[in-house]
Amino acid sequence: MLKEYAEKMQSLAVFRGILQEQTVAKLLKFLKEPSADSYGDFVSGLYLHGDSLTDFLIDVVTEDENVYMKRIAEFKEIPANIDEAVRNELEFLQVLSRLTSEEAWSAVGAGKPFACWETSEKDFLNIYRERIAALHTKGFGIFAKYHAFSLKDGRIVPIKNPDPQKLSQLSGYELEREKIIANTIALLNDKPAPNALLYGDAGTGKSSTVKAIVNEYRDRGLRLIELTKVQLGELPTVIEKIAGNPLKFIIFIDDISFSSDDDNFSALKAVLEGSSAAKTSNMAIYCTSNRRHLVKENFSDRSGDDMHASDTREEQISLSERFGLKVLFQKPTKENYLQIVKNLAEQYGIECTPDLLTRAEAYALRRSGRSGRAAKHFIELEAAKPIV
Repeated sequence: MLKEYAEKMQSLAVFRGILQEQTVAKLLKFLKEPSADSYGDFVSGLYLHGDSLTDFLIDVVTEDENVYMKRIAEFKEIPANIDEAVRNELEFLQVLSRLTSEEAWSAVGAGKPFACWETSEKDFLNIYRERIAALHTKGFGIFAKYHAFSLKDGRIVPIKNPDPQKLSQLSGYELEREKIIANTIALLNDKPAPNALLYGDAGTGKSSTVKAIVNEYRDRGLRLIELTKVQLGELPTVIEKIAGNPLKFIIFIDDISFSSDDDNFSALKAVLEGSSAAKTSNMAIYCTSNRRHLVKENFSDRSGDDMHASDTREEQISLSERFGLKVLFQKPTKENYLQIVKNLAEQYGIECTPDLLTRAEAYALRRSGRSGRAAKHFIELEAAKPIV
């Protein structure tokens, strides 16, 4: 039986990609060469995902990025042979998911194995159809398993422990956040959503706003891909990779600014202007900056040898004007700052006394001034104090 399972696994075509998954590869190795060592190696890998072989195989199958899933996402016709292959392979994987640890161990030795797993009766074909129906919110491949990504060596890779910031945890700047939220909802609803620039004073929650919004709407199919300034030259490649994906993407560039001779300036400008690498309808670019005009201008730039210096300066300062949505985050007034302190104190279960507010104000003045970041740091320090 195990040899037959191994042969069928090796003949997978549509779901062949699951053989590259580390634990599936260990399962195949055990089926081909049953031994105490290969058995233990597989079970050890399975336990990293849970103790159910059935649930593990369902997760692997529904997250697999295969030709069938891609054709569905791109609204392409499914050839009859591929459709039949999907049904046949899912039927086999369902049978495989019911392999008990006792049945597997019987090919190795007598008695009961040290480590066992669970199985259950689940309809793989119906579960897969349900995932297809929810493709625009669940996604496929790595985009089904994770919701935040970065760029590494030209590849989109998951951020396995993203910032868990929630909108409910943010205090102050409600009007500013509402503009970004409304723009994001428009994107999710397939309506025009312009690129957005969140600019203003440091510590006012610009980056936290973007991350919290993605966390809030991840279950509606929103994903984040974070790029650094030096990776802007790869932006067209990223856009090409996500074009046609049924999910929605925020391309996030944090704390951005340019020098007057920065090559990365041109890369972003080209995409914002709508070049051949213009953004697709399933994405929007969100940038944060402490500067309104994004490009640093020195006095030497005004007195340089450029014959058309005024044109050059105009090009530099106009980059921010290419964002359809610009939202200003300013340092809070004393009243707003103390309200943020009160809200954070409530979240952390700290009694908000007049003395607490006085010390919060003094803390901000000793630092760079009032800001949401200063309020959070102060409350975190208060929460860390030992209870007397």
